[in-house]
Amino acid sequence: MNPIYVTQPSLAPLEEFNDYLRQIWDSGIMTHNGPLLQRLEKELSIYEGVSDTVCVANGTCAMQLAIRALDLEGEIITTPFTFIATANIIAWERCTPVFVDIDPDTWNIDPDRIEAAITDKTVAILPVHVFSAPCDVMRIQQIAERHGLKVIYDAAHAMCVKVKGESIMAFGDVSCTSFHATKLFNTCEGGACFTAAKELAARLRRMRFFGFDERKEIVDDGMNAKMTEIAAGLGLTNLKYLGEVRKNRREKYELYQSLLADRDYITFQKFDPEEYNYSYMPVLFDTENRLSQTLENMMAEKIYPRRYFYPSLHKIRIFENAGLPVAKSVAERIVCLPLYNDLSDSSISTICSILAEVK
Repeated sequence: MNPIYVTQPSLAPLEEFNDYLRQIWDSGIMTHNGPLLQRLEKELSIYEGVSDTVCVANGTCAMQLAIRALDLEGEIITTPFTFIATANIIAWERCTPVFVDIDPDTWNIDPDRIEAAITDKTVAILPVHVFSAPCDVMRIQQIAERHGLKVIYDAAHAMCVKVKGESIMAFGDVSCTSFHATKLFNTCEGGACFTAAKELAARLRRMRFFGFDERKEIVDDGMNAKMTEIAAGLGLTNLKYLGEVRKNRREKYELYQSLLADRDYITFQKFDPEEYNYSYMPVLFDTENRLSQTLENMMAEKIYPRRYFYPSLHKIRIFENAGLPVAKSVAERIVCLPLYNDLSDSSISTICSILAEVK
């Protein structure tokens, strides 16, 4: 049996991508805000229903630029149940990540705990839409407005998600996403900042290209965070199929749910079925021992799920602090099962049968 990995990239037909490569070869424009990048930004803005999309080299750069463009210095409240980049980039920008615990059902930052963490040094809240399940964006915005805080969303998982009919990318001062190869929508490597603030979008565009303005004068802080034309071409190719990819993933996710429905030692993330993009297949075990035994059994069959996000960030050396029992417990017992477009129903059945063997 061939190995089954936790994910594989969703890719449009190669011949369609080749059409964009020919355009790049003919124009000789490889980067520097080229025509394909400009087109991708426009099409993503239309797709997501936001006024401005600023594409960048990756999702980490997107968050870094957002923090810098908003001139943030101080404490930023975030979740420990996320990928290391979320907290790393806060610290990288000389701010202090302040972790609060998560909701035991959604696994997102618990809004009930945010306000207690606010101090006179707090400048922003940086929540994460974990596995694409939307945070409680309304309550978070109310808290931010009450305390005069900025909101940056880590929406790395959340392309193609709406809340009450509105794109999840429309919330906060900036929503940052990733277009990494493992994401529902990918440009191989890449990311974007979404914002409704025109001046902020203009600053993000300057900052991604060393601080140059449209007249090629250096007028701002900057770095090299540009997206290439090749990445933009792949994005344009894949964007056309995004709805189809989401539908395919949802069908596989629901097959998993049906096959695992009678496993009382497994629970699923809580979310509105229409407000989710089904890019991951996370399951929560009742004990870490049962999870460990499952992983051992699967790897013996060349099946490779992945523990997201373990350990909880507040338990790693560079950020270690006490408390946050929900995040610690969830991180110890969660795993993402394989889920991708070409994963067969029979493979899903095999994975579920291995899960059933664990006592």
